[in-house]
Amino acid sequence: MKPQYHYDCLILGGGPAGMTAAIYAARAKLSAIVLESNITGGLVNSTYIVENFPSYPSIHGMELMERMREHVDALGVPVEEICALERLDLAGEEKVAVSDEAVYRAPAIILATGRRPVPLQTPTECDQVHHCAICDGAPYAGKRVLVAGGGNSAFDESLYLLSLGVAHVTIVEVMPRFFAAAATQEALFASGKAEGHTETRVVDLEVTNGRLTAALLENTATGRTWREPVDGVFVFLGQNPNNALFTDQIELTAAGYVPAKPDLSTSLPGVFAAGDIVDKPFRQITTAVADGTVAALSAERYLRGR
Repeated sequence: MKPQYHYDCLILGGGPAGMTAAIYAARAKLSAIVLESNITGGLVNSTYIVENFPSYPSIHGMELMERMREHVDALGVPVEEICALERLDLAGEEKVAVSDEAVYRAPAIILATGRRPVPLQTPTECDQVHHCAICDGAPYAGKRVLVAGGGNSAFDESLYLLSLGVAHVTIVEVMPRFFAAAATQEALFASGKAEGHTETRVVDLEVTNGRLTAALLENTATGRTWREPVDGVFVFLGQNPNNALFTDQIELTAAGYVPAKPDLSTSLPGVFAAGDIVDKPFRQITTAVADGTVAALSAERYLRGR
């Protein structure tokens, strides 16, 4: 039989929203635990430079998340990383999260599960397709890479790849224009080591003896196709909500996000949401931190009212 653990509040997700919620829960004298399917930090870990978080003019995303985690640890909030949840029950007065090793119970829960990268859809798959330049970029020093996506993330990560010594970056965007900030676009193309193609999609990948050798590209406006020699592909096409554990349990938007109320409560009593999983117009580290604050304070008020 799996061990049973009881808390005042379960926090699903250890990104900036979840960790902030843990800090505020601890300060409100709630017993809480963070259950994280990967490692704490979420998508911020893969951000090369954060320049819009108050108090840090410039800081590496992973370093910022490490400092946030230190704050959580200093308050004594337990964190379970690489915690694979098999089941989540939100309907009862007691919320239940079942992992492969234990059962966690609490009258309140904060869903801070965030989002996951949109994958590259090609008939051929290979191990040289990545979603994180910081995590996987170093081995491509001196080599050619393709970057799929035309937003700020794609251009920022392309600049980072060049800083690692990548020989050449080909960046492709299916829309008629790139959407990254003009200054970032100028910086990338001024390097002399990057070229961009709009109205272009990746049709397939060419793999020889288990190694990527080229990307097959198509210009959607003209129909022209060509073979682009590359050693690796980095994909920055946006994110989808991580809602698989509760997709049939609480109200979601058509896009799969949680339409939380101003206090970040949801369609079920005792269930709150925070961070990128919430339906909202802007998703930034600062908005995630604000959500974590509000969700934890609302959970404390809910528990006090019981």
